[in-house]
Amino acid sequence: MEYVIKLRALSESDVSTLVEINNSGYPGVPMEDAAQMGALLEMSSLALGALDDNGELIGFVLALDFGQNYQSENYVFFESQFRNHFYIDRIVLSADARGLGAGSALYEAIFDHARKAGLERITCEVNIEPPNPGSLRFHRRWGFEDVATQATKGGSVVVQLLQAPLV
Repeated sequence: MEYVIKLRALSESDVSTLVEINNSGYPGVPMEDAAQMGALLEMSSLALGALDDNGELIGFVLALDFGQNYQSENYVFFESQFRNHFYIDRIVLSADARGLGAGSALYEAIFDHARKAGLERITCEVNIEPPNPGSLRFHRRWGFEDVATQATKGGSVVVQLLQAPLV
């Protein structure tokens, strides 16, 4: 069965579904409650959901422009290294959505948004401890390069900080 992934802007009414999808992706992404997810959604300059054939959310991306007052350890790192970057805070797919092209559809939208905005690079991180080799392979296919590694969450998580140059 071939899927045609549709994307739509996310809104506050999506927060409970975003929390459910997000928390199903743990430990690849941190657990969030509705208040934390709502605040992140509000801060995001790009907030898109991927929909299945029934119009149900099966994944999402939340990304932020540079220069935001966001205290994520990884965002703070990128802010110290780059100007004019577009930070992917998280992209999460439900277990049912993996392998259907939703991740690629979301990344096409991310790259399109960043290019149209005249940004120089896209930044993100992928866990290497606990390992997330599938995500790292996915990001390599999209042209992401290593910037550094960083221990976060008091040393309980180690991430590979990545960037994809756009210019």
